[in-house]
Amino acid sequence: MAIATFGAGCFWGVEAAFRQIEGVTSTAVGYAGGTTSNPTYEQVCGGQTGHAEVVRVEYDPDTVSLEDLLEAFWNCHDPTQVNRQGPDVGTQYRTAIFTHDDEQKVAAEASKATLEASGKYRQPIATEIAPAPEFWMAEDYHQQYFEKMSGGQRVLHRLFTGS
Repeated sequence: MAIATFGAGCFWGVEAAFRQIEGVTSTAVGYAGGTTSNPTYEQVCGGQTGHAEVVRVEYDPDTVSLEDLLEAFWNCHDPTQVNRQGPDVGTQYRTAIFTHDDEQKVAAEASKATLEASGKYRQPIATEIAPAPEFWMAEDYHQQYFEKMSGGQRVLHRLFTGS
């Protein structure tokens, strides 16, 4: 198994997107890239810790490639937004790829360069690519949030089909 870590705004929807991918064996939402040890959701949302909301994805590289995960990452948010996604504003919602080894760094940088060259976006890609810092697991109620909430399957269906 391998691990990849992505920040793309509110971690609830991002986690749900990655959980739909064959070869993803588990996900966890949490916080990374800040200065406080074992931060709480309230601390991170207060904007004082420097952490991003992230999803740690465990996957089987024999079933799904890192490139496929990177494609899903680019498609599940607007990577041109700086410190925001939709109505969510703050550094905790920044776009980031936290790499776990040199191979991931090279793949992330190549993927970003390809997207920039594609002309898909008018604005520059704001996604930070950095070595994976310590990952702090978010509180239990955030884990697989959409799957736990009442009507969560309807939300997931709308999220991924638009209907």
